[in-house]
Amino acid sequence: MGVERKQEDPPPSSACVETVEEIMKLYKSLPPRPSIEEVEAAPKQSTEVKKTMVLFQSQDQRKEAAHVVEMEGLFQTFDDLIQTVSGLVSGDISGDTQRTQLRKLGEKTVISDESLTMKKEDKESERDGFKGVVRSASTLSSGAVDSEKMSLMKVAAVIENTAKSGAVVLDLKGKLEDKVEWLPVSLGKLSEVTELDFSENRIMALPPTMGGLKALTKLDIHSNQLINLPESFGELSNLTDLDLHANLLKSLPASFGNLINLITLDLSSNQFTHLPDVIGKLASLKILNAETNELEELPYTIGSCTSLVELHLDFNQLRALPEAIGKLESLEVLTLHYNRIKGLPTTVGNLNNLKELDVSFNEIESIPENLCFAVSIKKLNLANNFADLRALPRSIGNLEMLEELDISDDQIRTLPYSFRLLSKLRVFRAEETPLEVPSKEVIKMGAQAVVQYMADYVAERENAKFQSLKKKKKKKGFWFWFCSKLFFSGGNSTKNKPVLV
Repeated sequence: MGVERKQEDPPPSSACVETVEEIMKLYKSLPPRPSIEEVEAAPKQSTEVKKTMVLFQSQDQRKEAAHVVEMEGLFQTFDDLIQTVSGLVSGDISGDTQRTQLRKLGEKTVISDESLTMKKEDKESERDGFKGVVRSASTLSSGAVDSEKMSLMKVAAVIENTAKSGAVVLDLKGKLEDKVEWLPVSLGKLSEVTELDFSENRIMALPPTMGGLKALTKLDIHSNQLINLPESFGELSNLTDLDLHANLLKSLPASFGNLINLITLDLSSNQFTHLPDVIGKLASLKILNAETNELEELPYTIGSCTSLVELHLDFNQLRALPEAIGKLESLEVLTLHYNRIKGLPTTVGNLNNLKELDVSFNEIESIPENLCFAVSIKKLNLANNFADLRALPRSIGNLEMLEELDISDDQIRTLPYSFRLLSKLRVFRAEETPLEVPSKEVIKMGAQAVVQYMADYVAERENAKFQSLKKKKKKKGFWFWFCSKLFFSGGNSTKNKPVLV
């Protein structure tokens, strides 16, 4: 029966065929269809933007989320329309059924000219926005993302896909559009990600769900616009490597002390005037870079960072170091270039593993003799303390491992005698320093020439001193003999004189 009815149906009219062709033409003119991840992320993203409207004026971002939903509805309409018209052309649907479905379809959605008309720049924007948004898990793991700048919706889609795929590395370095100033709350879904890179963007804030990234070990957010970190940041208990340099940070949350597995921390090029006391809880910390801030002092708790190997504090406003610095017995590198320090604490002598010390461009007036107990020092920079530093410690010769010494632009005139013991010294700089012993001619001959000169100079001085003492002793011996002869001869003459009673 069905076959006979099919044969009886008349062929489709030319008007119907033309309608199908027009529909297909319109369908092909649409921009690329949003991916499944984008469609799923759009409603959530729209809700998130509404929640944060007070903090962020995200009109464009709201429009973007709404537009994705609208586009998907448009495509759904065309899907239904094409399916219905295909039935009309093939004759699989009866006339009454055809009219019923077309009427329902017309009631369901009205496609306006405005929906189908896009400005040239909008088309380009959509093409960029929806082209290859989400890659496979293996691609994400390698950190590869499209070279195009990503909108907030695109970021949300990537996050959704990463969470589903189980990828462990997400690299969005320099990939975000300038208008993307915050990250979606869905970031907290990345519970399996171990490495995350959002560096070189314009992010101003991290979502409070940040603490959900429990597996995270490496986080790079350098060169952004971060003003603060959420309190939940301290929940990243597995974090070992954190790069926050070149932001606008002035403080750290109290929970920061919970990052007990942190090994490397870069806080350079921010706006810190002090570091919080909780920094002392980072017992595993090995490298701390806090240069180029406005630091005026270090917390005493810095002495509790006993695993610290490198401490970089260049370009700050430090006037002194706490005595607790001497507790950092694992410290190998300490740089204090360009501060306002007038002196070093005597406890620096306890830094038995210190290999490099840079206190150039400060206001140091003297170097404590205790420094010479830090016998592992290989590189010592005391340059550019200008009119303040006038002498090296007399026991500098104890630094038998010293290879490089810079005293340029100081006011030192004579090297101490123990300088001759620096047998491993290979670099010695003293430009613009008014040294008299040794002379500039000797200095130009190299470090070991200076060491040898000082050895000869000291030997000559010692010999001259010995000869002087020898002469004095010889002269003293003659007078002793003369006086003793005079005394004893006088005593003998009185023996023959009569005693008066």
